[in-house]
Amino acid sequence: MIGYVKGVVTHLFVDYCFVDVQGIGYRIFIPNSTRQKLAIGQTATLFTYLNVREDALTLHGFYTQEEYDLFLSLISVSGIGPKVAAGILSTITPQNFCSAISANNAAILTKLPGIGKKTAERIILELKDKVGISTELDASVSGQMAADVTLSGDIRQEAIQALIALGYNHAEITPVIKKIYQQEGTAHTEISLEQLIRLTLKEFGRR
Repeated sequence: MIGYVKGVVTHLFVDYCFVDVQGIGYRIFIPNSTRQKLAIGQTATLFTYLNVREDALTLHGFYTQEEYDLFLSLISVSGIGPKVAAGILSTITPQNFCSAISANNAAILTKLPGIGKKTAERIILELKDKVGISTELDASVSGQMAADVTLSGDIRQEAIQALIALGYNHAEITPVIKKIYQQEGTAHTEISLEQLIRLTLKEFGRR
């Protein structure tokens, strides 16, 4: 089992890279989220998973432990292989994925590549209470957004951009956020970006 690879990135392609480790070039498949953090000539450490099949051995790499842990959780779900799991990581951040799971929002998951309604429901069923998804990823979200910040135009805009990245459009997001302000009485109080996104996803999930 290869736990991680540390070496120089020599080539970057759409979904894989070559990493030179003391003269040996490893071909490592990577999600777009990892690719964006790499550059040719860079010395990088990638957490890796070796996928063993009858006809091939493929190495999958991730820039962060968070992405790696989510990848392992995803491939533990029936019907999801490394390719689909990598596609999910290329489309949504672990934080937003965790928020969708916590909110039981299958609609968000069906917007991800290779995920239909039944698979989305299976992901929620199998991962919601799984150690690592509900605890570690939520802790990571809290760490990155440690302090509550005043609900301002900046926070609203960040939430809107995050939701647009999940496939929603500006016209349907704005009234929902406005509704949250009115319901929660948050117009002049403090709330974190993660809380705002989570509440918005719950509202979408009720539709």
